[in-house]
Amino acid sequence: MENERIIPRHVAIIMDGNGRWAKQHGLERVEGHRAGAIAVKNLVESLKHTGIQYLTLYAFSTENWKRSKEEVDALMELLAEFIDANLPLLMENDVRLLVSGRIEGLPEKAREKLKDAIRKSSANTGGTVIFALNYGGRAEIADAAKKIADQVLKGEISPEQIDEKLFAQNLYLPDVPDPDLLIRTSGELRLSNFLLWELSYAEIYVTDTYWPDFDLAELDKAIDAFQKRNRRFGGR
Repeated sequence: MENERIIPRHVAIIMDGNGRWAKQHGLERVEGHRAGAIAVKNLVESLKHTGIQYLTLYAFSTENWKRSKEEVDALMELLAEFIDANLPLLMENDVRLLVSGRIEGLPEKAREKLKDAIRKSSANTGGTVIFALNYGGRAEIADAAKKIADQVLKGEISPEQIDEKLFAQNLYLPDVPDPDLLIRTSGELRLSNFLLWELSYAEIYVTDTYWPDFDLAELDKAIDAFQKRNRRFGGR
């Protein structure tokens, strides 16, 4: 029955395939990113109806700076445009925005618009959307280690106090629960340096669908697959 459906509390998505989608349609890569932004908008708009409480979207990695300047500039401009266009959508749908990653490394225009949207949506309770921007799983772990080392140097904690719980408290978003389900679009079978600590016991679902074509029907398929998993967390 529908009311017995098990919905993951936190879904993380590696949004892959924008470039290949554009190529498939005879378009420039930036048009693939624009189509991908529409897919994000549609998902955000429907978030509170899905039962998902947290949705983390891998939007721009620390490695993505290696792409051409033209593509990176276009992505950053698209990000700023997306926030401008969709802040009212966040507010109307009672969705809170958070960012995970080295936000200070983003261009000023995009950074300030993100901070403004985070502030204005902070009291929303209909769900939380997290953009992983200038994000790398190894970078997050390294940054957490630096914070802990600084606390040790200041005498705030001793090395003996360092455990998994303390380490997790020093990650970018310590109050956000770990993902229950990781979705990767476009068929690639790798984590791509995404949430390496947080995904330890997440269920993984891969679809060949390119991100611009990922919709609520595709999300339902992923949730259906999630329901059939036996989550033992290392037990029997």
